[in-house]
Formats: sequence, structure tokens, C-alpha cells
Amino acid sequence: MSLRSPTMTPEDGVENLLTNARFELMPFDSFDEEITHLPDGATIAITTSPQLGIEATLERTEDAVEQGFEVVPHIAARYVRDREHLEEIAQRLTEAGITDIFVPGGDREEPEGEFESAYDLLSTLDGMEYSFEEVGITGYPEGHDFIDDETLAEAMEKKAPYATYIVTQLCYDPDTVLEWIEKIRARGVDLPVEIGIPGVMKYQRLLQISQKVGVGDSIKFLKKTTGVLGFIKQLVGSRGTYKPDDLIDGLAPYVDDDEYNIKGVHIYTFNQTPDTESWRYERLEK
Repeated sequence: MSLRSPTMTPEDGVENLLTNARFELMPFDSFDEEITHLPDGATIAITTSPQLGIEATLERTEDAVEQGFEVVPHIAARYVRDREHLEEIAQRLTEAGITDIFVPGGDREEPEGEFESAYDLLSTLDGMEYSFEEVGITGYPEGHDFIDDETLAEAMEKKAPYATYIVTQLCYDPDTVLEWIEKIRARGVDLPVEIGIPGVMKYQRLLQISQKVGVGDSIKFLKKTTGVLGFIKQLVGSRGTYKPDDLIDGLAPYVDDDEYNIKGVHIYTFNQTPDTESWRYERLEK
């Protein structure tokens, strides 16, 4: 599938993408330090950790809100026990002032309770008294190691009516991202897309994070996408530090194209915020 012609200058597109970027953090011990390196009032997505569970996500969410950040908690379906637990979570988030949530399926091999998938949770939440202005769901431009493409497409079509935007998993090739957006548009999914990109990532730092959390949330996350080998090649080729310049530059010209409807970028920081922020400011100053 050929890409459409760019509609925005690269410089304007880069500024658009990076000025209002969303930052994803993991709710580990380093969270309190990492958040201090982000801009005041920034939008922060907080993951659900297989080791810490959803309670850590909720606690970090409440803390970050009190510090003045816009927070988007991940409410991973497989970590929610049942309808009552979901209602408790929704009430707690509403009372904290949360208006935007992200609902992935979750990395647990076996669900905590009755929710097998994001669709199960979303359809249940839809019938509750609590609601959120924005609801994000997951997209996979490079596929999923354990789920075939047709199943992924069908799942997205089921979830789309309950969502207001899509966040993509990591992908290191801008053309692949753009072609994937064209494919979902052809299937009738017109939700805005927030493109997931890696932040500046130091290989040694990634290993330290993985060792610290035992099984390694970060490595498990990377392995969910079929593009993990591409990442490893880029990381090795970069002599130990990856920077997403080529990815940002490739996406930038398409930012204001209504067909692609790119909402912005979602930076997977892997709790390496100082390096990512230094890079982001450098790009904005060019």
C-alpha cells in the first residue's frame, strides 16, 4: 500500500508532535524521581505492572494528580477482579479528577478475575454510572507475537465503539506505522491515533530496569511486538543508545492529514526521562 503525499513541513510536524507529547512511566520505585524531570502539567500515562498490580497504578495516579500532572492510568483488564472491583476503580479515578483512561488487555497469562480482554472490561464499564471523556485502546502496527493479524483487527473493531482514540505499541519504522493507519481506515476505524514511540533508551539502563523488576516488564513489553528484532538491531547499531529521530522525522509530514488523524506521540520512556527530555528539547530548539 503506497503512502499518501505529506501535507505538512517536517519542521512544523516535529514541533507539533513533540510539544504536547505524552509520557509513559512505570510505577516502580524510580517513579518519584523520574516524574521530576518532566514539564509541569505534562500528560503522564502510568502502566499496570505485572509485579505490582493495578493498586500501584492507582496510587501513582493519585500522587501525580496532586502534583499537577494530567494523568492517564492504564486499567489493564486482566488485573481487574470483577464488576465490583471495576466500579471501585472507576469511582476512585473519578474522585481523583481523572477524565482519560487507557484500557489494554494486560500482560498476565491468566486473568485475575472475569475480564479476559479489554473488550470485556470496556463493555462492562459502558453500563456503569462512571464514565470518562477519553478512552484509549491498543493498536499493533507490527503485529503481536502471540495473536494473528486478523484476530487483532477483529478485536479492534469490537473495542472501537467504546473508545475515543488508539495508542500504538512501539514501532521503529514510520512507513510501517503510516501503512497500518491506512489499513485500519480502510476497515472503517476512524479513531485518532496516538503513535507510540520509544524515548531515548540506553541499553545498560534498560537491562538494569529489567533486572530490578525480576521478570522484566520492559523486555516483556518489547517482546509483545514482532518488531523487537528491529529494535535490537537499531540499539546495537546506535552503540548502546537509541534516539527516535528517524521515527519522528518520518511521521512529522503527515501530522495534519485528516486521513491519518494523528493525535500525537506517546513516548515509552521506560523510566529514562532525563535523557528523553534532553533529546526532546534539543529537537524543539532546532
